[in-house]
Amino acid sequence: MQDSFVHKGKRKNLVDYLRNRIGISDENVLSAMNEVPRHLFIESIFEDFAYEDRAFPILAHQTISHPSTVAEQSELLQVRQGEKILEIGTGCGYQTAVLLAMKALVYTVERQKDLFDFSKKKLREMHLYPKFQSFGDGFAGLPTFAPFDKIIVTCGASVLPTELLKQLKVGGKMVIPLGPTDEQVLYRFTKISPTEFEKEEFGAYKFVPMLGNTNQ
Repeated sequence: MQDSFVHKGKRKNLVDYLRNRIGISDENVLSAMNEVPRHLFIESIFEDFAYEDRAFPILAHQTISHPSTVAEQSELLQVRQGEKILEIGTGCGYQTAVLLAMKALVYTVERQKDLFDFSKKKLREMHLYPKFQSFGDGFAGLPTFAPFDKIIVTCGASVLPTELLKQLKVGGKMVIPLGPTDEQVLYRFTKISPTEFEKEEFGAYKFVPMLGNTNQ
């Protein structure tokens, strides 16, 4: 699959939709969403619908999130160029690509081997290079590379993974969906001291569940 003028036109329409209908105002996010070819991360049968605000099935019974969800989570992170960001749940690599387009230093973890292999190959094909891409347990984070400026969790967690909060810098932010499997609430935690966090709530979403053990 190539990135044609038709794809670029559809991406521009998607960005207009995100700005005008969803209310995304961070130009850094909108620019990244305009840059990253979402259709390259999904199966070709869905290619014509890649720039609609829809989720699609990907490998390992997972989904690629709605573009609006990717944009909203990215905006809540308040990404600055050169920040170290830990992403839990690489998935097909689309959110990773958006963060890289925002000039972040991305460290990403995926527990499904099929998705880890797919995203690694796909990002390389697109000449996109996370600082570190790992196959492993997202709940454990990446303590070797901590502390992180920001942490983004792209899968729903039933309980708050405290290990991840430990890996956040003071002043850092973590965006995470929390709640039971059928519906989660999106939260942003800001670390205001080594032991204190400010918690903000941003409404209900539906994410795939966060799973602890890795799948070979």
